[in-house]
Amino acid sequence: MITIQDLSISFDGKALFTDVNVHFNQKEKVGLIGRNGSGKSTFLKLLLKQLEADNGEIKIPRNYQIGYLEQHIKFNHKTIIDEVASVLPEERIYETWKGEKILNGLGFTDEEMLQDPNLFSGGYQVKVNLAKLLLLEPNLLLLDEPTNYLDIHSIRWLKKFLNDWTEELILITHDRNFMDSIITHTLNIHRGNFRKIPGNTKKIKEQILQEEEIYEKTRVNQEKEREKTQAWINRFKSKATLASRAQSKVKMLEKKEVHKKLDVIANLNFKFNYLNYNSKQNLMRVKDIAFGYSDDKVLLSNLSFNVQKGDKICVIGKNGKGKSTLLKLLSQEINVLNGEIGIHEKVKIGYFGQMNIDRLNNKNSIYEEIQSVDQAIPETKVRTICAHMMFPGKSSNKKIGILSGGERSRVTLGRILLNPVNLLFLDEPTNHLDMESTETLMEAVQIFEGSVIMVTHDEHFLKKIANKLIIYDQGKAFFYNGDYKDFQKKIGWKDV
Repeated sequence: MITIQDLSISFDGKALFTDVNVHFNQKEKVGLIGRNGSGKSTFLKLLLKQLEADNGEIKIPRNYQIGYLEQHIKFNHKTIIDEVASVLPEERIYETWKGEKILNGLGFTDEEMLQDPNLFSGGYQVKVNLAKLLLLEPNLLLLDEPTNYLDIHSIRWLKKFLNDWTEELILITHDRNFMDSIITHTLNIHRGNFRKIPGNTKKIKEQILQEEEIYEKTRVNQEKEREKTQAWINRFKSKATLASRAQSKVKMLEKKEVHKKLDVIANLNFKFNYLNYNSKQNLMRVKDIAFGYSDDKVLLSNLSFNVQKGDKICVIGKNGKGKSTLLKLLSQEINVLNGEIGIHEKVKIGYFGQMNIDRLNNKNSIYEEIQSVDQAIPETKVRTICAHMMFPGKSSNKKIGILSGGERSRVTLGRILLNPVNLLFLDEPTNHLDMESTETLMEAVQIFEGSVIMVTHDEHFLKKIANKLIIYDQGKAFFYNGDYKDFQKKIGWKDV
């Protein structure tokens, strides 16, 4: 059992949280939730002793091992399986087979396990770190956004692995459905306070919402009562016969606790700026396109589909098969080897991609980066977009170089919002966003009047959004004219 007593930490003189008291019991699987900036990652760093608290104590049993999913990439071995097996202590060295089983579950082939981990993409490298952590089998797993960069198959495998996990777990993820399918308890950081209860995220959120509604009603009634009492005091304090009563009422007011108005919590608040598409023709016509980076790595062959007004097309399949490449082809960042891509002259594309996030200018402020889309756009409009992306006032002066992954994602979204569009390309847009921001994004995609082509691994998102699919399965990509439930029922995944 881990016990936290009177824990406090502040940055630049501002308290992040104070007097935290919470404990984690054996076998508990805890979902850690809270808005961006509430202190979730800081709390994990305190548990790992990577940060030192201002006050308080964290009691961890002797020989209790904590395993943390490292986002930092540093490999010291020449093959993936050797890198993963390197975490095994000498007495467990014969358990390399477990590492192979974990890597298989995360989508690595037997051939890939014998290759250099440094040759793989960043997403695959994070999966190698995840495999090392799971093979370590610590007493407590700390997982901070483990589904980022995982495909549908790997997420399903990880969900089963964590459901079968018999030790403790603390999980941070933007995927509410993934979290709720695994956890036994929820720990919520809200307004600097920690609260842990049995049950899922919905239960604690409903509880807090109800409490704050009651608090606000009480505060308003108290304020009315104070105003009424103060009016009486002001009216009768100068009358000799009522002066003593007035004085006692003054003392009563001074003693009464004043309920302060709760601060408004910033929310991602936006909808995509729609450009009217007043044509009956398709927005895009894709005919028999083919692409591969080499002769032995063909990613696409004879793929055809049309994009109609209002289509929400999701691109799904295993990692490394060419889903992001497809968006680059459709946006004509790179050229097809064969086939045709016809884009109607009235189409205006908004493109959110992982590469776009990496291309942000680290020297620019948030305001400057969003404004760089079009210098002619008035300052008030840019400031409004900054505020919608949760960078109000002076916070929009922060430099891109110091931003977290979630903040950079919001800047990239802000850049898209400045200009009206009627076709959106979204490449895993929920990576790095918190739960609330993910849900806001899903709602914005749902109500967008234009068309959307989106790469996603979130099955909840898929079921809510997609009316058509582009599926990478069994080494090929094909178009499916139906939603995800229909695909699962009639065809289903062949890759496992």
